[in-house]
Amino acid sequence: MSNFQFRTVPILINEVGAANRLGELIAQHFPSVRRVLLVTDAGFLRTGLVEQPMQSLRDAGLEVQIYSDVQADPPEAVVLSAVETARLFHVELVIGLGGGSSMDVAKLIAVLAPGTQTLSTMYGIGNVQGSRMPLVQLPTTAGTGSEVTNISIVTTGATSKMGVVAPQLYADLVILDASLTLGLPAAVTAATGIDAMVHAIEAYTSRHLKNPLSDMLALQALSLLSENLLPACRDGQNMAARQAMLLGATLAGQAFSNAPVAAVHALAYPIGGQFHVPHGLSNALVLPHVLRFNLRHATEQYAQLASVVAPLATGSNEARAQALVATLEELADATGIARTLGEVGIVAADLDALAKAAMLQTRLLGNNPRPVAREDAFAIYLAAL
Repeated sequence: MSNFQFRTVPILINEVGAANRLGELIAQHFPSVRRVLLVTDAGFLRTGLVEQPMQSLRDAGLEVQIYSDVQADPPEAVVLSAVETARLFHVELVIGLGGGSSMDVAKLIAVLAPGTQTLSTMYGIGNVQGSRMPLVQLPTTAGTGSEVTNISIVTTGATSKMGVVAPQLYADLVILDASLTLGLPAAVTAATGIDAMVHAIEAYTSRHLKNPLSDMLALQALSLLSENLLPACRDGQNMAARQAMLLGATLAGQAFSNAPVAAVHALAYPIGGQFHVPHGLSNALVLPHVLRFNLRHATEQYAQLASVVAPLATGSNEARAQALVATLEELADATGIARTLGEVGIVAADLDALAKAAMLQTRLLGNNPRPVAREDAFAIYLAAL
């Protein structure tokens, strides 16, 4: 067996209703903290689901400041504004309460606010210096896995994105409470759920750093997600399905934080950056076409994944690998989300620019089971059109 390292968050609480004990939990794990910053977005703030966690913080004697200007695919200006808020309020702990964008911003506040390092010097792998302030994450979508990853994605230009990857971005405490996901539209539930499934699939087939722990987590994640995606989409109040989705997304996050994602994400990022398509949906649109591109190079692994997603599939590894792709397509169809690039406003004339942009995602493309050239990326986009 090859040598490997595995990192993840130290404390994870999987409990419906735990968000309403947020103040108690923070007092228990961080007894010296008095001033906290809660990072979320305006849309989630309007749901009213923040009110009980906020009250629990106040009941625990904590002073709370809310930063709710987070945007999807957060630009640098939002991150720097949030850091300034944290410094003005003399924050001692940061809470990310929201989707991937809110949690990504919370991570960056935790490392930027107490120090002097600039955001621009953090981009890349392992470039964060020093420590950070305490960090707590509560996801409100079952998708990104950001609550347990050491990655933050920032929009650095009109369409370009950069990543900060460092062990300091792992949270101290993660709380999984499906009550925070109630009210999510079926389309969002579907797209974020498929995003999480992509994390599991790409972690399991990653060329670099794949290991027995990441494999175990990816398989369990894929099982939870594939079994509960449609129930969660069809009945948004199905708490058991939503909690299972939340846990599945977190397990997938732990997997891909150690065995990184690949070409599906590399091709999805330009779709989101150039056409403002939500990240989960961008992944869903290219997923089957990237899997077909990889089939000959990941046949055995895809066949193993089929035993989870398509357990009735029989025959050769090739047949079961193809059954994996077909079953994932059927699952996406059943959710009712967009299935082609054309449905999100992309036309044939856009594909060359998308392929060029995808080639810049070298950090991700190097993890793919099969090398991806620019003409390959173009062909995948064409198949998705």
